[in-house]
Amino acid sequence: MKKIAFIGSSGGNLFKQGGNDIQGMMKEILLQTRAAQMEVAAVQYILASSSLDTAGQDSPAKLYTWRDGELYLEKEGTLSQINDAALEVDARIAQMVREGQIDGVMFVSAEPDRINHLAFQAAIEAQLPLAGTGGSSVAKVQSMGGKVLSASGTTGTTNRTRAVAFTTAFAREWGIRYRPVIGKTGAQAAENLQTNIWKRINFRGIMMTSLPAFIAMALCLAISRIPVLTDLSNVFDTLVASIPVVICAIAAKQVSGLDEVGVVAGIVSGVLAVDGGIIGGLIVGIVAGVFSYYISIFCFRHNIPGTTANIAAGGLGGLAAGLIGMYLISPVALWLGNLICDAINAAIDINPVLAGALAGVLIWPAIIGGVYHAAILPIVLLEMEEAGFSFLGAIDMTGLVMVSAGITLANVLFPKDKGQAAAALPGFLVNVCFGTFVEAAYPFMFSSRIVFGGALISACVSGALVGLFNVRGTAYVPSVVAPAMANEGHGLQFLICMLVAAVLAFIITSLANVREKKKA
Repeated sequence: MKKIAFIGSSGGNLFKQGGNDIQGMMKEILLQTRAAQMEVAAVQYILASSSLDTAGQDSPAKLYTWRDGELYLEKEGTLSQINDAALEVDARIAQMVREGQIDGVMFVSAEPDRINHLAFQAAIEAQLPLAGTGGSSVAKVQSMGGKVLSASGTTGTTNRTRAVAFTTAFAREWGIRYRPVIGKTGAQAAENLQTNIWKRINFRGIMMTSLPAFIAMALCLAISRIPVLTDLSNVFDTLVASIPVVICAIAAKQVSGLDEVGVVAGIVSGVLAVDGGIIGGLIVGIVAGVFSYYISIFCFRHNIPGTTANIAAGGLGGLAAGLIGMYLISPVALWLGNLICDAINAAIDINPVLAGALAGVLIWPAIIGGVYHAAILPIVLLEMEEAGFSFLGAIDMTGLVMVSAGITLANVLFPKDKGQAAAALPGFLVNVCFGTFVEAAYPFMFSSRIVFGGALISACVSGALVGLFNVRGTAYVPSVVAPAMANEGHGLQFLICMLVAAVLAFIITSLANVREKKKA
């Protein structure tokens, strides 16, 4: 039986996508690895009290390890103390690797430079397969020479999808037959009711989980531009109308903690309140989740059979929230959504170049600071819902995706060392082919002020061009098809904006790398 080590931390972006629930994360990993006849042999996980993007060295934190086949709380203290204690666990896991007690390493938001350095170093020396998420940590491990089988950013992942991806990669590597285990029992779902419902209300997490629906919508728009497939524009309209229902279902599931029952409540309420648009779907979904939660609690406390409790929670909770949404929330949400779109258009009308430049220069701090998916993505959806195109979607594609592509390409062709080229190439290809994984540029941006400044300058200039050319577009689609998805008659202008962003970022990063090599 193959033995796995799981290492990392609750991270920054990861914190709101399951990283703050180490118990739930380990349940998913154990569920999938056992299905593939694999065994968890070691754990080193740092759980901070908040996102590491904002946590300080004095913030409360916990260190979890693996003892007697179970997750074990090794130490509690400040983040600084926990980091020091984690170094000892890192050394133990490295020794286990050298003694042949570990066959593969899974990691999330790890720190290869310090906290997890010895374990990664030993795994790389032993040529062990690795699988992980977290743009910065994955890139660093790849640059160290790690054999990373499964690599991605954190955005849009869940504890389950990460566990399935990691296990699938190892099963393929070792030739093990594995079928992912999908779905939870009612008893397992009921365990979620023990957590505080109000802490489960997280706008960013809801929007990121809903990304696949947005991507499907964007791809359908791209395909409908092909002359022989223009009839798919009707499909696009249908998808646009269904996005509020998807968001509503995701919100109800996450807030209620009831899995399938929460999804049902969200769909019922979402269908009734669909006229409220994106904002309406988000609010009504949260209301449906709260109703379902308290109905379930009432049923459990009064010994009502589980089947009846599920029907009441999903059906009555969704119906009540839907009716409230239809008659009270939807009209206000629709008005608010239109107001936001009108405000954006008004700002562009006043000075489009300045509006584009400002949006471009601020979009990197927004995504690094963790507010992009909670604030900007909903506005992109609102614009898409209203017009089928988005000003901020175009800024996303030029200022984030193409800038990241330019930075990573520069580190492929003109790296400071050979390890950087190997780490940068996957990031470049994913950005170009899939229109996402901007986190691939993080290691290079954070290690050089010039590169970081170049990213901001490139995003600012390309954003100004988006405003100047009056371009509207979208993100989360392959970069090569993005110009075809611009507003009518602006495909060439969108392409120019994209190329300017990529070329400018490429030139600045290349010059910075050459300068650093000369210093060395």
